[in-house]
Amino acid sequence: MAVIYILMTDPQVERYDNFDNGETTYVFDRLASGGPRRLLEGPVCVFVDWVLEDLSGLEMCRRLRADSRTGDAHITMVLESCDAENKRRALAAGADDYVLGPIDRTSVLDRVLALGSGRVAQASTRPFRLGDLEIDMPALQARWKDQPIPLRPNEFRLLRFFAENADRVLGRSELIDGLGKQDPPIDERTVDVWIGRLRRALRQVGVGDPIRTVRSLGYVYDSH
Repeated sequence: MAVIYILMTDPQVERYDNFDNGETTYVFDRLASGGPRRLLEGPVCVFVDWVLEDLSGLEMCRRLRADSRTGDAHITMVLESCDAENKRRALAAGADDYVLGPIDRTSVLDRVLALGSGRVAQASTRPFRLGDLEIDMPALQARWKDQPIPLRPNEFRLLRFFAENADRVLGRSELIDGLGKQDPPIDERTVDVWIGRLRRALRQVGVGDPIRTVRSLGYVYDSH
């Protein structure tokens, strides 16, 4: 089944159920200032509020365009008024469109469905680089100093999620959520198995062990 991701800065999105429409599932998720909290492996629509707690909606748009994960996403700015200057500034910051808030789950789905798959941008297929590590999403291939790293699909996705969230401690439940493994539920200890395999694969090509265990909290990928 195809997946389209709908990311929103409005915290109410955490109460929204996903929506199945034929062969497509629309997945809702919260967008924080640090960027997406899950792997994006399909088209992405983003709804950014004009006013946010820790930065402006305009700055969030600029960050999204600069982020390899969301650079090609369809971005809609949620305005607080029909001010012509604010509309101009939203488009200049990188938004594709704007809408007058407040919005709810139904109005968001109506707008995304109206776009059609042809206008909803695919998650970026540009290689992701972190130092000597390169992750080629379309080819499902990771490389260290141009040397292929032998990885199973789960370990490949785990490495990508770690790299996209480098230097941040990730708990087991956060890793499960980020990889979209909540349904059916899996035991958190399964994460330890994935990480063990990933560590062995990295050592095999001379990476060393950039994945550090943080006792009682989880794991972190050290970029330095």
